[in-house]
Amino acid sequence: MTINAPYTGPVAHDYASLVAVGDSFTEGMSDLRPDGTYRGWADLLAARLAARTPGFRYANLAVRGKLIGQIVDEQVGPAAALGADVVTLVGGLNDVLRPKCDVARVCDRLEEAVERLAPSCRQLVLMRSPARRGPVATRFLPRMERLFGHVDDLAARHGAVVVDLFGAPVLGDPRLWADDRLHLNAEGHRRVAEAVWQALGLAPEEDWPAPLPDAVPPVWYARRAADLRFARRHLLPWIGRRLTGRSSGDGRTGAHVCAELGEAFWVTPGEGEAIGCVTRWRRLDGATGPTEPGVAGPSVAGPGVTRPGVTRPAARDMPVESSP
Repeated sequence: MTINAPYTGPVAHDYASLVAVGDSFTEGMSDLRPDGTYRGWADLLAARLAARTPGFRYANLAVRGKLIGQIVDEQVGPAAALGADVVTLVGGLNDVLRPKCDVARVCDRLEEAVERLAPSCRQLVLMRSPARRGPVATRFLPRMERLFGHVDDLAARHGAVVVDLFGAPVLGDPRLWADDRLHLNAEGHRRVAEAVWQALGLAPEEDWPAPLPDAVPPVWYARRAADLRFARRHLLPWIGRRLTGRSSGDGRTGAHVCAELGEAFWVTPGEGEAIGCVTRWRRLDGATGPTEPGVAGPSVAGPGVTRPGVTRPAARDMPVESSP
């Protein structure tokens, strides 16, 4: 089923755990905290779910720059092993925005991920990824529509919920995107968190697709200055990575993944403490302190909590041009 607003889908549950799988969008770029780390819609959603469910557990396995094949090979197995109540899966857009892409292969790998994740959780959440309005989105629209059509088909076959972010005009507004023109800013991520919250059957707290107030378009020289900053800070480094075969995700693991073991671990708010920032949550093996993205640590993956009727399987990015 495809969800925008208002949502009138499944009855809300007391979800006790969340696993997030994907690329930079789910990692949280570019919702920057004051310390330079990323927060993002998945962390925001986890904090809101934790506030209503004592003992809530969370794991974010997403890594920037990952293609769908890498997501399947590196994240899906550890995610399924956790046996979460909710799993979110967003991937494939990095693939279809590349100059050369086998869209059929992308759809096949996405299907593989869904077939492995859906039986491992109570509710699988898929998304039609948002896209900033501009010539790049227009150029690759046929590929995107083919990918999103397959997302809808997979959801219908596997009982997943689809959150239609691409179909929400407000998420195409450049004011909800960071300076790199590829990732949402803090307000964009906040709206996505609300969209997923509602898709899970939870009471709406705001009208997330509501349009932004009208704005005066910037004058010509301001647009050109922004274009130059974009080229210097984001476009040229991206070209350099492509020419040298590097990715922004090279050498990184998900925020809650033990690199040595290739297993994911849960984090949870400290007992009796305020929910606070997810990076301050404790690992369930008893370790305390921040859980920094990409830092290896002890794993407590295990099989998760067994629930009746749930079976589990065994254990980049392209810069976007500005609008003229």
